[in-house]
Amino acid sequence: MTPDPPGTIRAAGAVLWRPGPDGRPLVALVHRPRYDDWSFPKGKVDRGEHVVRAAAREVWEETGVWPVLGRRLPTVRYPRQGRPKRVDYWTATGDDSPFVPSDEVDRIEWLPIADAEERLAYEHDLTVLRAFAAGPSRTTPYIVLRHSSAGEKRDWQEDDLLRPLDGRGRAQAQRLDDVLACYGPTRVISSATARCLETVLPYASRTGTDVRTDWAVTVGTSKAPGDRIAELLADGLPILICTHGELVPELVTRACEELGAPPPDDAKLPKGGFWALQAADGALASIERHSC
Repeated sequence: MTPDPPGTIRAAGAVLWRPGPDGRPLVALVHRPRYDDWSFPKGKVDRGEHVVRAAAREVWEETGVWPVLGRRLPTVRYPRQGRPKRVDYWTATGDDSPFVPSDEVDRIEWLPIADAEERLAYEHDLTVLRAFAAGPSRTTPYIVLRHSSAGEKRDWQEDDLLRPLDGRGRAQAQRLDDVLACYGPTRVISSATARCLETVLPYASRTGTDVRTDWAVTVGTSKAPGDRIAELLADGLPILICTHGELVPELVTRACEELGAPPPDDAKLPKGGFWALQAADGALASIERHSC
């Protein structure tokens, strides 16, 4: 991936949608009085904020709807006040929370795609809208997470199953809680090691989800992680799997194969990193890699 030019302004947002009376999606456009334009809800990524969390926060602040993010949409780039700007987008659904006008956004309208295309003010927003229209609206998340930082195995004298997160790892787990919650509640499948369980505990606590340990995603066993993720994909329910760096490539590769898509050339993750796969009708709709 080509790095952003120095001084790039980072922003994030979503195409927030809901079913219309005819079952077709209505998308939310917001009006900004400062510019007198119509666009998708979006805004700047705060210093130190994860881009996924920023997308959800900005949608909530501008529409009153706390979103559940779906598949990744195109990233758009354009100049802004003499600096390059990058905006990352996702699809999103949400509840029926009421809209409250503000100085930043004074109106919101839910429009069919054809009407939204007429209303949008900028060509780059049309690119995002057309990508939304070209793919599935509703998708199911399958997340493969590598546990957070847990020191070094060589420095741990007890059973490696009991090796806990270190200070950095605990901070990552708290950050992951905020980020993973943006994809909505999922089943949580974890390696039986302490470090994996501690990584997903904040998220499971927030979403009220039970954590199920599984030897197939635990390092050092003879179980087949690829076969296990194939079983989990078959029932079509959202899942989060917390596992080890050694097992991530097999899990992600098998998941892509089961969903009819080529796997990434390099499926490895840093500690605290995750892959978010979004699928619809048994096919992969998007895949993205993040670190935390």
